[in-house]
Amino acid sequence: MILFLAALVIVYFLFTDETYQDIWNFVKSGIIVTMYVTLIAYAFALTIGLLTGLARVSSNKILYNLATLYVQIMRGLPILVNLLYVAFVFVPLVLAGINWFGSLPFVTGLLGEDNVLALLGNRQAGLEVSFTVRAIFALALSYGAFSSEIFRAGIESIGRGQMEAARSLGMSYMQAMRHIILPQAIRRVLPPMGNDFIAMLKESSLVSALGVQDITQLGRLYAASSFEYIATYNVVAFLYLTMTILLSIGVKTMELRLKTDD
Repeated sequence: MILFLAALVIVYFLFTDETYQDIWNFVKSGIIVTMYVTLIAYAFALTIGLLTGLARVSSNKILYNLATLYVQIMRGLPILVNLLYVAFVFVPLVLAGINWFGSLPFVTGLLGEDNVLALLGNRQAGLEVSFTVRAIFALALSYGAFSSEIFRAGIESIGRGQMEAARSLGMSYMQAMRHIILPQAIRRVLPPMGNDFIAMLKESSLVSALGVQDITQLGRLYAASSFEYIATYNVVAFLYLTMTILLSIGVKTMELRLKTDD
């Protein structure tokens, strides 16, 4: 009720107060950027998480140890540090490595002196990776580690007898995982995955540290130019709360639906 009344007050100001209307007009484009970054990053995080989760339950020691190393590093780093590291260290090193590879004699002999690999790290060529892409990549890496643990827990929650029964029927390990284990595991991990998506939506505000024009960054720019800090951050907080509460209601509804189906 308190949140509802506070939301009514903010909505009232948005319709009646010129300052709030100016703030809304300035920051509303950041909603699209915030949702775009969150959705793309989470799609990649789910892919990374599923592959890493499968590696974490694999009997292959190399895959298991590599996946464990990745999870330990990503979960041990603050997301802001990961964003800064990926944006200013990892991506430039990758571009420089590709540039170096493209300048090797056998590559230039095949592709020419001005091939795309040789020019990729050259800023004058206009092939720089935008900070929005860097932010998406960093968020995907961070949440891929969290998602992998959710997938691992979901897979391990399925009784071992189901895998043994599938193998006894002549299925390969991958066939059994695809047709028997994963459908049940994914059903069990949907609620925590929904909560992870909400968490990523909130953490996406950190991309403002890279200058990405999301809700937080636009709010900071407007507040710094107008000194309307209270009104600006009221609107920013209202937008985030609206999105997260609506998503939380959706996750709760999904949990109740799954319990009813069970």
